[in-house]
Amino acid sequence: MPPQPAALTGLASDPEPSGRGATRIQVAAAVRNALLTGRFIPGKAVTLRGLAKELGVSPMPVREVIQRLAAEKALEIQPNGRVQVPQMSRTRFDEILKTRLLLEPELAAMALGGLSAPDVRELERIDEHLDESLKSGDAEAYMQLNHAFHFRLYEAAGSEIMLPMVESLWLQFAPFMRTVYGRVGTVSLVDQHREAIAAITAKDTERLRRAIAADIADGMGIIGRENLAGP
Repeated sequence: MPPQPAALTGLASDPEPSGRGATRIQVAAAVRNALLTGRFIPGKAVTLRGLAKELGVSPMPVREVIQRLAAEKALEIQPNGRVQVPQMSRTRFDEILKTRLLLEPELAAMALGGLSAPDVRELERIDEHLDESLKSGDAEAYMQLNHAFHFRLYEAAGSEIMLPMVESLWLQFAPFMRTVYGRVGTVSLVDQHREAIAAITAKDTERLRRAIAADIADGMGIIGRENLAGP
């Protein structure tokens, strides 16, 4: 079975975390997953208290996580205390896309030497499930699986600087792209992951760079720009 997106609920039903730090880690994981799978809608505000209630925790760890995500530009805190995903502008979109195209092919190239045969098999497994989500039109599963594929690859780079930067970029663009995929569907998306896997198998760094760049340009660049509102 493909991995299923975690809901933004249910922390209270998990084993009791051992202290405040563990609770904050659980909250951070839940909120980040919610951003990556489009459970937060750009421009739609929520409250800290409402999020805390949904997660079954006190407001304090939620506030800490939200403040961190606001510093990463993934969320914004309004003067009245409500929280929302920033609206996507053309300028912001183009800058995120350009930065992804600069960083992610290089991060993939750095990862190439650290990938084992089991890693390649796992990438193939994820991509098989991703293809199923494209055929079925399940946008949320596609978002989850696409993230899983890229970060299974990128984490092999062992980067302490580029990887957090790329993670922050994904948190910033994912909610917008989820609304786009929900509107136009996923059937038209071109899966460049097979080419990336072939490049990994061949140990071809330049081919891998090109495959990742093409994946970003197709999956976000073309479809996202076409669906940006406004002038």
